[in-house]
Amino acid sequence: MHCRQCHADLERPGDYCLVCHTANCDGVVADFDREAATLTMLDGEEVLGETTITTVPETDDDDRATVVELRNFAGRVADEIQRKRPEAVFAAGDREPIRETRSQLHYDFFRVPDDDPVQAVLDRRGNRALEVVDIPPREKIGGSHSTIIGDRRGRKAISVVADHPHVKKIIPGPIDAGGIGSQQGLRAKITRADTNGNVRMLLRDGSSVQENRLVTTAMDLESGERVRTDLNDALAEADLQ
Repeated sequence: MHCRQCHADLERPGDYCLVCHTANCDGVVADFDREAATLTMLDGEEVLGETTITTVPETDDDDRATVVELRNFAGRVADEIQRKRPEAVFAAGDREPIRETRSQLHYDFFRVPDDDPVQAVLDRRGNRALEVVDIPPREKIGGSHSTIIGDRRGRKAISVVADHPHVKKIIPGPIDAGGIGSQQGLRAKITRADTNGNVRMLLRDGSSVQENRLVTTAMDLESGERVRTDLNDALAEADLQ
């Protein structure tokens, strides 16, 4: 493949050009299982190519060796993504290597369906792009209620949601302490979008329930549902569901 700007040879499809400093790939779809990750490079709605990175998971009971093997596997995937310098990474498949790879990169990660992740991203790109909110997460929180249930895990859930680029504002709601008690600890769930594309996050901690309104950049039910899916996947990645 050649650079689209200066036509210099690129070692791999979608590589960032170090000659003229041009990005040739704006998205990477990473499809993980525990033994391999297939990366598909995209430029708009064009598929530039793919590459597969493999590992051999530890089969003994040495937890330390397993952690090192997973970290090294994710590191190789992260290095390959970094070669592209994409605008976003779309991930599907096994959560454990996704979580470890994400921790080693600074790019936006978005979960997509596991059955055909590349087509899911292409379908999404055919729709109108959503506005990205570029303000610090802490400035997104407002409203007349400031208390969040769940202590540290509640604050973590709010932080995960506030960090999403399509969330404009979080309005914490009142706390209802009349629910049925649970021993599971705090759990968070994003509810179905309304016709304006906004959603709500339910926090449940023991017998307490709190409904928090999330104002998003989605413009209708369909795009709001895409944001809802992303948010629920991010909460699941953070072990909050």
